[in-house]
Amino acid sequence: MVLPAETEQRVKRRALNACQDNLRKVLGLTRKIPQMAEYFLKGDKDSARQLFSEIKKEEEEVIKARRLVSRELAEIGAILISREDFLRFTNLSSEIADFSEGVAFYLIEIMEHNWKVPDDIKKDLLKLSEAVLVAVLKLRETMMVLRYGSTKILEKAKDVEIAERIVDDLYRSLSIKVLSSKLDLPVLLLLKDVLQLLENSADKAEDAADTVRMLSFIM
Repeated sequence: MVLPAETEQRVKRRALNACQDNLRKVLGLTRKIPQMAEYFLKGDKDSARQLFSEIKKEEEEVIKARRLVSRELAEIGAILISREDFLRFTNLSSEIADFSEGVAFYLIEIMEHNWKVPDDIKKDLLKLSEAVLVAVLKLRETMMVLRYGSTKILEKAKDVEIAERIVDDLYRSLSIKVLSSKLDLPVLLLLKDVLQLLENSADKAEDAADTVRMLSFIM
């Protein structure tokens, strides 16, 4: 519960700390997607299964952290007029974890069914997953400088935009390659979903960075 003596600045720090902890967990999960793409490239089912188990556990931690942010903001109450922006940031960043789990799930399914995917597509998928991770890393950098003013935030948020554009270019190129390949229909559809989830992750990182911009004006 927020005590009367608590200042708005103090409750902003509480909200910020909770959001940063949630983002830390999201980033930890996102880091595992390029690892999963590597196992997919190598056809290493055992390592992929183990990694997917870890991803599922980390997704649960993200859900718990998101709930904690909601609880913190509910306790803070009306003293923090910007609480909706904090909540929006957490919801956007948490969606990245949801998408990442989906990517891992579909890649596991392709491996379990022994569907054939050309190595060049697998390598490009690895590059795409690494580019998505860069976008999320840039988002974390943006969030980490939130205490230091809007000018620094604008610089860092621009880096997220650049990273998202790189993801978008890779996504478009790989989508055309997948659609023009002679893949069986089931694996083609799953790969399309994987690519879309990765692209969505970068989009959410950019949206979250926009929310950080809004927060920078009230910190």
